Amino acid sequence: MRRFDRLPSYAPDVVQLTRPPLIGVSTSEMRIPERTRSLAESEPPMRELALGMSYPLSIERAGALPVVLAPVDPVHVDALLDRLDGLMLSGGPDIHPSAYGEDEHPALGPTERDLDLFELALVRAADARGMPVLGVCRGLQILNVARGGSLIQDLPDAVGEQVNHRQEEAGRVPTHAVMLESGARLQGVMGRTERRVNSFHHQAVKRLGHHLNAVAFAPDGVIEGIEAPDRDFFLGVQWHAESLAEREDQAGLFAAFVAAAARYGAPERQAEAA
Repeated sequence: MRRFDRLPSYAPDVVQLTRPPLIGVSTSEMRIPERTRSLAESEPPMRELALGMSYPLSIERAGALPVVLAPVDPVHVDALLDRLDGLMLSGGPDIHPSAYGEDEHPALGPTERDLDLFELALVRAADARGMPVLGVCRGLQILNVARGGSLIQDLPDAVGEQVNHRQEEAGRVPTHAVMLESGARLQGVMGRTERRVNSFHHQAVKRLGHHLNAVAFAPDGVIEGIEAPDRDFFLGVQWHAESLAEREDQAGLFAAFVAAAARYGAPERQAEAA
């Protein structure tokens, strides 16, 4: 029998499943040959995908099995999702503003347009089928753009530097507060209406996507959490929750996500067992 730590009260049946849900974790962080150190014993320098181990570990600790998703041609997205119970979008580079119909800001960082296209197709297809989706940092921004929203391309230019959204401390160190909307799903899984989080971004939500609610805010008004009330679990956080997953509030977020993935996959699992 499966075990879930901090199993949400609204998911009483998922413990009856015989195997854990499978969560796809995207990786939009790229390493190019010019930025890597080549060793004599290594392969020739090439473009590589990179993903911090804290992402899959946070999923595994919550009771699911993670699988890292390599970017494929968007025509294969549905076949990929057919094998998954949930989708997690990781952090990474800036999203190119062409994805939401704007020109480049002078402070725009490195972008990966092919990865933007893949992740946007992935989220839209997962959203259409009601699959649970969790977005982290850039992942939140992808969720917003996928539903027609736009982004602030550079926070220091747009809102100033009252809050340092690009901390120098390690990811396990929370550096600023966020206020959670009372009664929102995010607040329900994290507990209190005020929490402390880490921060590693210079972009953020500007215009909310269709049927998305802003449910968490930094002291300077920057949106730090979004969710879709028309889905069982379609939620994004601007902080790196995976780096804080050993904290009770962040562990609650991952437990709720995994429980939603288990509910989503339950009919298929029950059919297999019949």
